[in-house]
Amino acid sequence: MREFIVEADGGSRGNPGPAGYGAVVRDAATGQTLTEAAEYLGVATNNVAEYSGLLAGLRAAHALDPAARVHVRMDSKLVVEQMSGRWKIKHPDMKPLAARARQVFPPDQVSYEWIPRERNKHADRLANEAMDAGAKGRQWSPSESGAAWDTAPAVPEPSGPPGDAAAGAARARAALAEGRTADRVPSATAPSGTGSRTEAVREADAVAGTEAVRETDAVPGAGAVRETGAVPGAGAVRESGAVRGTGAVSGAETAAAPGARRLPSTPGWSAAPDLGAPATLVLLRHGETPLTPQKRFSGSGGTDPALSAAGREQAHRVAEALARRGTVQAVVASPLARTRETAGIVAARLNLDVTIEDGLRETDFGAWEGLTFAEVRERHPDDLDAWLADPEAHPTGGGESFAETAVRIAAARDKLVAAHAGRTVLLVTHVTPIKTLVRLALGAPPESLFRMELSAASLSAVAYYADGNASVRLFNDTSHLRP
Repeated sequence: MREFIVEADGGSRGNPGPAGYGAVVRDAATGQTLTEAAEYLGVATNNVAEYSGLLAGLRAAHALDPAARVHVRMDSKLVVEQMSGRWKIKHPDMKPLAARARQVFPPDQVSYEWIPRERNKHADRLANEAMDAGAKGRQWSPSESGAAWDTAPAVPEPSGPPGDAAAGAARARAALAEGRTADRVPSATAPSGTGSRTEAVREADAVAGTEAVRETDAVPGAGAVRETGAVPGAGAVRESGAVRGTGAVSGAETAAAPGARRLPSTPGWSAAPDLGAPATLVLLRHGETPLTPQKRFSGSGGTDPALSAAGREQAHRVAEALARRGTVQAVVASPLARTRETAGIVAARLNLDVTIEDGLRETDFGAWEGLTFAEVRERHPDDLDAWLADPEAHPTGGGESFAETAVRIAAARDKLVAAHAGRTVLLVTHVTPIKTLVRLALGAPPESLFRMELSAASLSAVAYYADGNASVRLFNDTSHLRP
């Protein structure tokens, strides 16, 4: 399913006075500008112009793909709050515009976010061009647009919570385009002990890895945003010294207290003549829930939503794909409703039972459960900054740190690998567990999570060998979801 970002703005020189709007539609994954719209409205108010810009942007996105998901970003707090259903619409001129805007896409395909004016320059410039054209007695023409001159290259500003795949991928591309990597660029603002990292990692908006995004089983995208790497101290995930870049890298890190013995491993290709069949964990992220398109934190401490109709359809598609492959010998699921429901649909098709493993549950996001990333930023800015900077930090009101989450997931992994040596097991779980398992298998630093995208109902796979090595076989495969 395609995803678009719609940025819209409107203005009036007099309020009411000569008014116009501007809107731009971008590809959420690449940041590419797909289409622009602008129009002179005659005499109108600022609010009417802003609603007109929203309506035009949604219609432009619908013309590109009526099945797409759309994330609207505007610097009008009024429009964003009213369209999100949190504020009532009282003005008679705005009610019909809002009603028409709601009819363009089904409500579950559209989400809204307020952004500062300086991040809405493209749409603002289009609106001013339309008003300038109107002052000269003509309508705005796309051939005259210079709005892109005032904006950054076509890389969208990340706006979602951690795990928002599009947001994290955009930041990673921006950092790579500027020739920066986490190993080369020190952060002047990074807290002591965090090491060097790119701006893509430093900035709060750029986090992609928690499931808190795509529903967030936070996210963005959302996943494991900041699972701990080799951090000394209680609850640290001990790295095994894997050699990066080899065909089979070590994945035998264990979650233990300081000084605990690590599992033996031989980084790189093993010299052993025959290690036998590996334990292969096929990792399935559950299907969508009603919170997924709204990009709300949805961990293990919230309302525990079930799958939506779209999520159940995704689960059936996964089931058919796995039945065709015929390799899964057991099904294990997180205890949360969305994973148990996904696992039940798949297991029924494979004629297998479902085993519940508590260690595979999503992170508990404390008081942030049910909120969007923007809402958390507004209500708990200091706690959010601390959480983004330190894997040992907890969400507001308690919950679970990502260091604690990583320890739990590593322990569950060791238990399952030992119990299923030589077998292929389907784990139905969340973004945090899946990205953590992949990161540990690669021996990669926590920053690697910001370079991963994990979609709802996607498949990944990691094989674990008898010598302690692990090999990532598959990541974020969604081919089974396409018609």
